[in-house]
Amino acid sequence: MSQVFHTEEFANGLTLVAESVADVSSTALTISLPAGVRFDPSGRIGSATVLAEWCFRGAGGRDTRGLNDALDALGCDHGESVSGRHMVFSATQLARNLPSVLEIYADVLRRPMLADETFAPSRDLVAQDLEALEDEPARKAMMQLREKFYPDPLGRGIYGTSESLAALTAESLRSHASTSMSPQGAIISVAGKFDYDQLRDMIGEYLGDWSTPALQPVELTPPQRGVNYIAKESAQMHITLAHKTVTIADDQYYAARLAATVLSGGMSSRLFTEVREKRGLVYHVSCSYNSLKDHAGMFTYAGMVPAKAQETLEVTVGELRRIAVDVTAEELTKAKTQLKSSLVMQGESTGARAGAIAADYYHLKRLRSLSEIANAIDAVTIEQVKDHLKQFPARDFVMLAIGPEQLDTSCLNA
Repeated sequence: MSQVFHTEEFANGLTLVAESVADVSSTALTISLPAGVRFDPSGRIGSATVLAEWCFRGAGGRDTRGLNDALDALGCDHGESVSGRHMVFSATQLARNLPSVLEIYADVLRRPMLADETFAPSRDLVAQDLEALEDEPARKAMMQLREKFYPDPLGRGIYGTSESLAALTAESLRSHASTSMSPQGAIISVAGKFDYDQLRDMIGEYLGDWSTPALQPVELTPPQRGVNYIAKESAQMHITLAHKTVTIADDQYYAARLAATVLSGGMSSRLFTEVREKRGLVYHVSCSYNSLKDHAGMFTYAGMVPAKAQETLEVTVGELRRIAVDVTAEELTKAKTQLKSSLVMQGESTGARAGAIAADYYHLKRLRSLSEIANAIDAVTIEQVKDHLKQFPARDFVMLAIGPEQLDTSCLNA
């Protein structure tokens, strides 16, 4: 696949990154604002998530219905999301409609109505999402594990708490929006078919004079870590574990990703085979790599009936450690194929590429081609994977479990 990259840094701190993809007729747009939940005021966690919803309740003279009608008329598949660092607006449309979509999003960013009458419905939707976590204990466990593993506020849950949401007011959230929605550190990424000169000029016209007060740095506090247990009368037990690994910018990044793929890269992976298939301990087990800018972890989840929870914990921890000793060349080859296959599928989606180059710029300050990533994966040796696992062993776990009984966690310290 032919890929051409472009980067433009504007005077107000906004960066445009773009990837021209040959032989497509769509264009994907991703706007990443440094307005994620980590910037939420103390006592009002969840502000970013409510604000992302509220911004689409009218902007630039269009009410909620008018805004959605305008985007639908352009055939735009759009959405918004919030992470620890970013508030993200995304849109995919036919290439010819990109200029009109950009104009609408400029209104969303700079001229949201944020009307009193649309505040409560926006907050209520987020409150419902928070309540729904009680019916999704696996997801709840992983969210709370992140809170324990990463320094605060980097691992904050995006929904806050019922108390923090109740503390929000339209006035306080408008005040927060005036500083958190900023071009300083914002990344606009575009992938697909476009004329770059026209794109750059449009961004400059719509957003080049956008300015806000300087963003305030976030002060970190050490993570809670340790073993954490949430009592819940249930026919299921949910165990989550996290241990330290390298970030995306580290030289050992690809070794870490391949190790995670060996552990949890399909139905022939270590965890699936040893924990589920051979022993029948769980209905689900997985391990995934997760990286913030300066912190990263391997996150493991297992779901099972309570009677099998103790053995599941011990076997899973054993497999996380055993891979450092006996990972095989066959497993590494298979993991490389799986990672590269996911790259091919990502390359066929302009939306996925827009998200990927935004992440590249945020983490690396440069953009990686698919061929660069594939070559880097191929270059990893089994010795490098073993060396990485020895330097970053499966120990010093943070654990969070949800279920009816506590477990003997002595295996975590063995």
